[in-house]
Amino acid sequence: MKILIICTGNTCRSQMAEGFLRSLDRGLEVFSAGTRAEQKVNPYAVKAMAEIGVDISTQHPKQVDIFLTDNFDYVITVCNKAKEICPAFTGRVKHRMHIGFEDPADAQGTEEEIMEVYRKVRDQIIEHFHSFYLSVNSMNKP
Repeated sequence: MKILIICTGNTCRSQMAEGFLRSLDRGLEVFSAGTRAEQKVNPYAVKAMAEIGVDISTQHPKQVDIFLTDNFDYVITVCNKAKEICPAFTGRVKHRMHIGFEDPADAQGTEEEIMEVYRKVRDQIIEHFHSFYLSVNSMNKP
């Protein structure tokens, strides 16, 4: 199964979802991208995922344009902005979905207060993408 997860900057939510799905099933082809990709993965996202044993420190933001001609089983947007401006794919996309989350990069306060927001969003991502994974696998079984 080949999955593309899209958000705006490709620094937090989509990176966490990519890392989680890859850790859940090494057989999945999982990619993430942004409609306006930034320079690096957010260090708070890296730290939040490391707390649960998922290393996303070597991942890097990518512009969604590089995937437009690829075929995907699922293209999933994780933020409303990306959903609104998600480009048209010339490759075959079997399913498009939206699973939205708040942007943890908007968090303010002390480092611990910011980390609490990242942990909350991380846990929501894990919950929703685990449910997604289970439902997709149950549909694909004979």
